[in-house]
Amino acid sequence: MTSAEAIKIRRGRPPRSEREFTDTREALIRAGVVMVTENGFLSTGIDSVVKTVGVPKGSFYHYFTNKEAFGLAVLAAYKRYFAQKLDKHLLNTALPPLARIDDFVLSAGLGMARFNFTRGCLVGNLLQESPLLPDTFADVLKATLFDWQTRIARCLQEAIDKDEIKDMRPACELAITFWTGWEGAVMRAKLFRSTEPLDDFWAFFKRALQPNI
Repeated sequence: MTSAEAIKIRRGRPPRSEREFTDTREALIRAGVVMVTENGFLSTGIDSVVKTVGVPKGSFYHYFTNKEAFGLAVLAAYKRYFAQKLDKHLLNTALPPLARIDDFVLSAGLGMARFNFTRGCLVGNLLQESPLLPDTFADVLKATLFDWQTRIARCLQEAIDKDEIKDMRPACELAITFWTGWEGAVMRAKLFRSTEPLDDFWAFFKRALQPNI
């Protein structure tokens, strides 16, 4: 066996420990979240991901059976992250319900500005690509949107109960409308490199909830 062959085998072997396996897998997923949020799934190559993390391409398949499995793991990680972000703002009972959404919108805008508007919404990117994605993505994307809608609906229901909202539609319907508009606003914010589309959308939506104001 030549030294080059030995190096190739050593690079491709499984991780030495469960801890190493978990750490490297999580690093690959984190890199994937960044790249898919910036460029979408179809434009994100395995070569770029492993280069960012600093692992050989051959070892990628010790962590994920294929790119589809990797993409689903990235989507699951983003879903967890964003749910925590929503809860941080929407469950803050120190503020009135609509003020909690004010804070979420502000935080989202600051987050986009921090990365010079190169990052939008990973789920939004996948929604645009969905006709070309494996079928396994559709159900996960639908479940993710439903989860987000449920969280915002709970906050909107509190606002209804506290008479902050005059709109007579159920909170669940308002939540669907919110996320439909929000994803479009995020795409415009990324295009125009400005938080203005986010602020404008929320201001319009809030006025619609309070027609007498």
